[in-house]
Amino acid sequence: MKPFLATVFILTVSASIRAEDLESKRQTVANTPGLVAFWDFVKREPGGEHRFTAHVPGGSSTEYPLDVANYVKDYWGQGRAASYADFPLLGRGPFGQAVRIRKETDPNFRPFLFVPRSRLHDTPLDIKGDGRSVSVVVWAIRESGNHALAGIWHEGTDLHQKETAGIRKVERGQRQYALFAGLNKAGSACGHVSENGASSFLNKYALHKCNSLGQSPEVPADSSDDVLDRSWHCFAMTLDHQRDELTGWLDGQSGDRWLENPSRGGLLQSAYNAYMQGHWHRTPGKQPGEDPSFPEDQFYNPPEDHPLSVKVLDESSDQRTEQREYRFTKVNVTLKPSADGSFTETTRDLVALRLNPWWYPHGIYTPSDDGSGGPFTIGRVIHSARTVGFTGWIGGVAVFDRALSAEELAKLTSLATQ
Repeated sequence: MKPFLATVFILTVSASIRAEDLESKRQTVANTPGLVAFWDFVKREPGGEHRFTAHVPGGSSTEYPLDVANYVKDYWGQGRAASYADFPLLGRGPFGQAVRIRKETDPNFRPFLFVPRSRLHDTPLDIKGDGRSVSVVVWAIRESGNHALAGIWHEGTDLHQKETAGIRKVERGQRQYALFAGLNKAGSACGHVSENGASSFLNKYALHKCNSLGQSPEVPADSSDDVLDRSWHCFAMTLDHQRDELTGWLDGQSGDRWLENPSRGGLLQSAYNAYMQGHWHRTPGKQPGEDPSFPEDQFYNPPEDHPLSVKVLDESSDQRTEQREYRFTKVNVTLKPSADGSFTETTRDLVALRLNPWWYPHGIYTPSDDGSGGPFTIGRVIHSARTVGFTGWIGGVAVFDRALSAEELAKLTSLATQ
């Protein structure tokens, strides 16, 4: 009997220590200045539907309970309704629980967790307007995919493509801010923000986004507990309005990431064009390739006051070509000498664009009312393509109304594996 009782006592004490440890970790997040909401998937409504609720600062008017929906059913009228049963629970994780975003095989079933716009409009979670900063942190295990983790990012259902044929509910984009699992760099921490809720640089997509240098691996969601316990990563994005910088962080590290040859950069070729159009617009006379109808508010011209480095690529008696590196750009500039020894720029070309941090000089889209703004979603966002997106485990989601520091993000990262 004594050995059995001793074992029970040890297990009870261990469980108590574990509970105290989890509560300490929750308090670390909750006590980080600027917290707006923190879902740990443990805290739930005490009655009613027992929905997941957020830890919020004292005095908050809402704890942002999470509803569930299948957006294909809501917008296309196809597929079945979603329920909490569609989000299996792990029973463990950085804060004691996690929800699974599954690889749904039914093309008419794309469930997500969300706070409806009617319950978040003009609350602290509704971060928008000029002079606003934001951070989103998600503790996750990525099984596959590169799409949305969490944020206010209704991509719209108004794109004319095969997936929108027969759609019943058409809405323009209502994007504000969100964290993605990589997009163009799968597995990276990809922050996304929008100044207009819609597209950028005359492309059909929003393109103000960053990518951390680090990229998370793919881990099967049905791995053993030991493997899953070692596989948590801390994805984060920060928008610092004072520095006009959008930065992606994976496990507390941002890293420098550049896109070389952006003129051949796929979607970001539109950013290249926006840069060149702005440059040509400021150059006297109409330049070859200049589009006078290109909207000035879509030019993309990061500051280039003082180069960080200058490298001479070619030089002769009548011409010199330099590569100048600035904070957010690298440009090749052709110069011609004058009789007085000075040089005059004759051509300029953008040859590299910084993806992390990304220069973002705008405010955040401000919906005019709760009917023109998107919901806050976790696991997926509403979008026309209806792809599966990110799959894996999400063990925590936190939003802050300021840009967290590298030291703060390192501290939050440590909670994933302690």
